[in-house]
Amino acid sequence: MAARRGPTYRRRELGKELRRLRESSDLTIQEAVSGLGFSETKLGRVETGHNNLPRTEDLEQLLDRYGVDDIDDRDALLTMHRDSLSRNPWIPFRHFMPSGMPMYMGLESDARELRAWHPMLVFGLLQTEAYTRAQFMGAKPVEEATTQFVENNVRMRMERKQLLMRMSNPLSLRVILDESALRRVIGGADVMKEQYEEIERLNSLDNVTVQILPQQFAAFRADNNFLIMDFDSTVDSIVQSDISDSISITDKPIDVWKYNQRFDAMRSEALGPSATAGFLHQLSREL
Repeated sequence: MAARRGPTYRRRELGKELRRLRESSDLTIQEAVSGLGFSETKLGRVETGHNNLPRTEDLEQLLDRYGVDDIDDRDALLTMHRDSLSRNPWIPFRHFMPSGMPMYMGLESDARELRAWHPMLVFGLLQTEAYTRAQFMGAKPVEEATTQFVENNVRMRMERKQLLMRMSNPLSLRVILDESALRRVIGGADVMKEQYEEIERLNSLDNVTVQILPQQFAAFRADNNFLIMDFDSTVDSIVQSDISDSISITDKPIDVWKYNQRFDAMRSEALGPSATAGFLHQLSREL
């Protein structure tokens, strides 16, 4: 299956190419924007894929400065730019997202497969509506969040979950959960029992695999949750990890390699997918 190329990925792809062209021209960011009518900060954020380059004229000026004269090369970059300006479905939620979340969500919708490790909470795409709401409501007084903020987050997460159920090319998901993530009670016993049932249901889908790493296993465990996004052989994998209140995203080969090693180590130590249902039933009985 070919990788989906949504506006977020196109924006990131365009930014990387613009940076390559600038560096090939031996120009600093300051030299590149001199006299063009936009700031160094703007070009820097365009190169990292965080911002769009809104005007076609701005791109054409940069290509002139970088000496891109070949008509086919210019057309390819202009097409990439046009695709990067398409409207993302998560735009209505943007005002309450943490730093880095808009880019993450755009890439998530383009991915072929996600591989995730979660040691403290149930992974977001596996969560029930009740679990998600209880999670945000628990933090509401501490974070001084509004009820609208909570409900928007719940709705956004439930909409993202539909990636697993879409009729055409559903997202492939492989998750490893530490036992502590499942024993941590969010919202009470009834909420947790429903959550266990939902994980079991999703694990039965052809495109979802959930494994559990029991606490009693003396196995390697990564300290923080992370997620590896795989596209296809022509598109580099990306790693997302949570750092404090922001989201870190990287496609550096050495980082992707390290996280692949960590995921594979934990996958080999965790219980097989066929043991997930029985483990969840035991947890439910204990509740």
